[in-house]
Amino acid sequence: MKLENSKGTRDFGPEEKIVREEVISTLKTVFELYGFSPLETPVLNRFELFESKYSIGSEMLKETFSLKDQGDRKLGLRFDLTVPLAKFVGMNPGLKMPFKRYEIGRAFRDGPVKTGRMREFWQCDVDIVGAKSMLADAEILAVVDAVFRKLGMPIVIKLSNRKLLEGILDFSSVSKEKRFDVIVAIDKLEKLGENEVIKEMGQKGIPDDVAAKIMSIINMKGANNELLINLKNLVTSKLGAEGLEEVEDIINYCSSFGIRCVEFCPSLARGLAYYTGPVYEVFFKDSKITSSAAGGGRYDNMIGAFLGGGKEYPATGIAFGLEVITEALKQKQKLEKKSVTQVFVIPIKTEKQSIKIAEELRKEGVKTELDLMKRGISKNLSYANSLGIPFAVIIGDKELKEKKVKLRDMKTGKEELLSVKDVVKKVK
Repeated sequence: MKLENSKGTRDFGPEEKIVREEVISTLKTVFELYGFSPLETPVLNRFELFESKYSIGSEMLKETFSLKDQGDRKLGLRFDLTVPLAKFVGMNPGLKMPFKRYEIGRAFRDGPVKTGRMREFWQCDVDIVGAKSMLADAEILAVVDAVFRKLGMPIVIKLSNRKLLEGILDFSSVSKEKRFDVIVAIDKLEKLGENEVIKEMGQKGIPDDVAAKIMSIINMKGANNELLINLKNLVTSKLGAEGLEEVEDIINYCSSFGIRCVEFCPSLARGLAYYTGPVYEVFFKDSKITSSAAGGGRYDNMIGAFLGGGKEYPATGIAFGLEVITEALKQKQKLEKKSVTQVFVIPIKTEKQSIKIAEELRKEGVKTELDLMKRGISKNLSYANSLGIPFAVIIGDKELKEKKVKLRDMKTGKEELLSVKDVVKKVK
């Protein structure tokens, strides 16, 4: 048997996993700063959850992994973390609103594989359920801005609105039954280019002149305010005007949050069926990674539709792509950390005493590794150095008599005799 991973899956060794955990830690810190609490939902779901017309749409349903259990029930691996959230809220109607949650976990899509896009991947979501105001959407974007500033990664947040797109399609005389097909085609603009999108629209029955008219509007360029003014003169339907008003509200709220990286982009579509209003996608500046680092939007109808009974559950949120973010970090800087260990303890015929000292360091919160191979000093120092462990503690009879240990800075080679308490202070 040849040992290999399934297509679109991969292993992450300590060197990469450490960086991934640091990204997750940053995300959790920022999420909780903004008042989001953790949630966990199942990876495995009843397939009918995804087949619902209020769910992901037929285009994305093709990429959903399906299987059957021993009772011949059809199941599916979750495609994202938004549909499971809708299910959770639907199953817990007594939740206090607004319900602000984050979830970090695996999702699966049987789609094309490229750099930053895998078939098994992690999503890191924040969502607000129960708030109609565009302030909720702006707060989601404030979280995005804070995360990438903390990671030191310049971004652009592209913003549009599905109501605006509906208004543009209304202005372009596209029939209602063909509109979602057109939105799915527009969503591929960045990936396929204008000619291919027009071609796909043609295959869906949209005449070339109508497709060209749509493209001329969604490709309009300019500063946010300039675009808003120009589109207000073109898109006059009630729904389209509502979409423009929502975009304007979000831009104004973002200004109050101090966010300077929001770019109004009418061509942004997001190809999922459940979006009802603002949509947003995040891209890196100055990076070879072209996949979006995060994406989301408002989905006001999904949860209420799952529940039935006519109750409205406005909701908005965004998903961060851990794979894409980590890949961008890898390209930006070398992954130097190969171990989480802060101190490597080297006993010189002092194993029992060294165990006690290692435990003392651990009790003080110092990540400590103890030599388990009974190697000599030079081999142990070479091992610690190869893993980038910053400090080594050498413990021999001489050090124990003085009630001290020898601390070696692995970068500089400097050594000093210190008490265990002083080692803790130095390392921390």
